[in-house]
Amino acid sequence: MVPCIAAAPPFTPFPSKFQLFPKPNLPSNPYKFTRSFALSSSSSSSPPPTITTTPTGPVVRKRKRYRKPYPGENEGIVEEMRFVAMRLRNSSNGRGREEEENKGEELEDAWRPSMEGFVKYLVDSKLVFDTLEHIVDESSDVAYVYFRKTGLERSTSLSNDLEWFKQQEIVIPEPSSPGVTYASYLKELAESSAPSFLCHFYNIYFAHVTGGLGIGRKVCGKLLEGKELEFYKWDGDVQVLLKDVREKLNKLGEHWTREEKNKCLREAAKSFRFSGQIIRLIIL
Repeated sequence: MVPCIAAAPPFTPFPSKFQLFPKPNLPSNPYKFTRSFALSSSSSSSPPPTITTTPTGPVVRKRKRYRKPYPGENEGIVEEMRFVAMRLRNSSNGRGREEEENKGEELEDAWRPSMEGFVKYLVDSKLVFDTLEHIVDESSDVAYVYFRKTGLERSTSLSNDLEWFKQQEIVIPEPSSPGVTYASYLKELAESSAPSFLCHFYNIYFAHVTGGLGIGRKVCGKLLEGKELEFYKWDGDVQVLLKDVREKLNKLGEHWTREEKNKCLREAAKSFRFSGQIIRLIIL
């Protein structure tokens, strides 16, 4: 009898040491790794920072835009104000030509100064000049110091002229609405914006030295038999005095921002309007 021998299981070779662990799933190109560097930290609560290298493209520089200068800007703030005045005058002259065509000789007839109106004009003018000079003399704003004792001051001269009218038994009225309104506005403006106030300061003196002087002499010739008031006299050359104020204002304007200069220019139209209302008192 032949003994029964159990079949041995098939031989399975023992895995080599290189097959003890699964083969990592490596990328096809190991050189495309994004490398991360872990920095040691004493705290385990915050993850280590990751530095990632990203490609940068060509640097595109923006074209620098240059602001177009304002008319007269290169010569100073006073020259800028002059251009504004010219533009306002040209626009008003256009309307004036239309009125002249429609009214003809009525414009000439309207220029008939009265003694009562002229005195009102002097009284309101004195209030405005008093306000200007008081603000400049008493304000703590450093900008106003440059415009003290310019030689253009008119308050004392107007006081003397009004005293002369009293001696002629002419009634001196209280300041009227145009002068009171303008003086009040100047006080408010002086507290809020020196550039805006100085626009009025310069234009008031400039208007009096130029147009106001001619109007005053014309009125004095008609109403006062040619007597020249002290309001229209200065100690020294008035054009030299005005030039000195202009240079100081230009020098001060160099330290203003563009926004402050624009505020100054925007007040030019208001200055002409307020002054025009006072001048028109002459023919009321």
